[in-house]
Amino acid sequence: MVAAGHPGEDAKLYNAVKAVGMELCPALGICVPVGKDSMSMRMVWDEAQEKKSITAPMSLVISAFAPVIDIRKTVTPQLRTDQGETDLLLIDLGHGKDRIGGSALAQVYREIGCTPPDLDNPQDLKNFFALIQQLNQDGVLLAYHDRSDGGVFTTLAEMAFAGHTGIDIQVAELLDDSGKDAVRALFSEEVGAVIQVRREQMNTVLQMIEQHGLSDCTRLIGRLNTRDEVRVLNGGKLIFEASRVQLQRLWSETSYQVQAMRDNSDCAKQEFDNLLDAKDPGLSVALSFDLNEDITAPYINVGAKPRVAVLREQGVNGQVEMAAAFDRARFEAVDVHMTDLLAGRVSLDEFNVLVACGGFSYGDVLGAGGGWAKTILHNDKMRAAFAAYFARESTLSLGVCNGCQMFSLLHELIPGTENWPRFVRNQSEQFEGRTTLVQVGESPSAFFSGMAGSRFPIAVAHGEGKAEFAAAGQIDGLHRGGNIALSYVDNYGKLTEQYPQNPNGSPMGIAGVCSSDGRVTITMPHPERVTRAVQNSYRPDDWAEDAPSLRLFRNARRWLG
Repeated sequence: MVAAGHPGEDAKLYNAVKAVGMELCPALGICVPVGKDSMSMRMVWDEAQEKKSITAPMSLVISAFAPVIDIRKTVTPQLRTDQGETDLLLIDLGHGKDRIGGSALAQVYREIGCTPPDLDNPQDLKNFFALIQQLNQDGVLLAYHDRSDGGVFTTLAEMAFAGHTGIDIQVAELLDDSGKDAVRALFSEEVGAVIQVRREQMNTVLQMIEQHGLSDCTRLIGRLNTRDEVRVLNGGKLIFEASRVQLQRLWSETSYQVQAMRDNSDCAKQEFDNLLDAKDPGLSVALSFDLNEDITAPYINVGAKPRVAVLREQGVNGQVEMAAAFDRARFEAVDVHMTDLLAGRVSLDEFNVLVACGGFSYGDVLGAGGGWAKTILHNDKMRAAFAAYFARESTLSLGVCNGCQMFSLLHELIPGTENWPRFVRNQSEQFEGRTTLVQVGESPSAFFSGMAGSRFPIAVAHGEGKAEFAAAGQIDGLHRGGNIALSYVDNYGKLTEQYPQNPNGSPMGIAGVCSSDGRVTITMPHPERVTRAVQNSYRPDDWAEDAPSLRLFRNARRWLG
């Protein structure tokens, strides 16, 4: 993006295209397949009979993509504290030049600076990429974080935040005899990254680094400490010290202030204050069943695949992943649109399992799932068909997210749901898309059979998920009847109404309920989105292929026999 025609800007554009398109890309063996430009980044206007103008600086944004061979080989910035003694290495492709022009540090002081960071040798980047790929393939990398957005200090602090651990940064490794100061070394945004490796594997790692020609730009930059503090040392001299919690609060302060003005201020404060808990254990898993047991195995040789109606309406978007979850549990998933039922092309009599999927039916203009429910309640044919289906004792039904909202509004057609809530706007006043912890309750739900007491992460994505009860005593009736199938819990495993562990503010942490006989279950979280281990943003190391949510769908297959 450039102000073409403005003095000096065309030359900058030529130099940029030459550097990227004719020098860097060929050296790296990559190409720019498509581009989008804006060549009019200058505004001219008259104000009080005076002509004024403003010119935006030339800018370039590149989005890169590449194939991923094995999604299980992902690396995150989270420092691992469960791997014994570890070390942190900085791979500095700036070779100690520490240019700070245009850096976040310069902007803090309302300056621009002179010389920005640069990639002086494209071969360094190729070698670096090959090195990281090999380290990752060999299972040596524990954590990885780019240092080009804030500098080494920011990189290490963010890694410490993610890992909830203290860290000692040894700045002496970044300095030389030229009188360079520690601030430049810590905050320059040169190309490079910090990696965490096991100390017992250090020699192997250093050999790999040498083989890729990067020994001269690799430094031992830090180690973890047990003080939960971020400390900067120059040799044996301590030059900076702060608690990890204090720094993380400072790091989150701006986001908190924006959230407090934009969203529900109480929810924003609750999330911000969560950072005060230095002992927060984070996400965890506790299962009351064998994750690796395939309870549908007896049906492999039989070959029978019950048909499940994967129901959707205009605006619903979760049908494909829902079908995939049932397919993994040995069902035949059938795509059924509401228009198929209305036109008589498909009948619910053909199915023993019905699932209403997540999304935004009719854009939720009539409230959460309201439009979808009304196409059934206000159509005599549909009303009778659904009532007959729910009354048939050989059927199972599952509603997720928008489908959960819709089913809750059909409660008058579903036996044993007189205490069900409806779902209204989240207490946070915003759409919530995040990972949270849930715990399975003692309930008759066929989908949660044998899972009571289990705790595991799950995906949520909804704007109207807060359970609201029409009459006093309904929530107590749900509780006494054992019909609360799923609840939000905090990182200590306790039922919670606190945000964001409870993303919508539902009372008693309600995340899912079931009918009295357990044949109909509705949940606001999305179990179908996290049935495979690789679909979970957080997962224990021993999860191989399956994730806990898959058990819901396997339970349905076993229930049908």
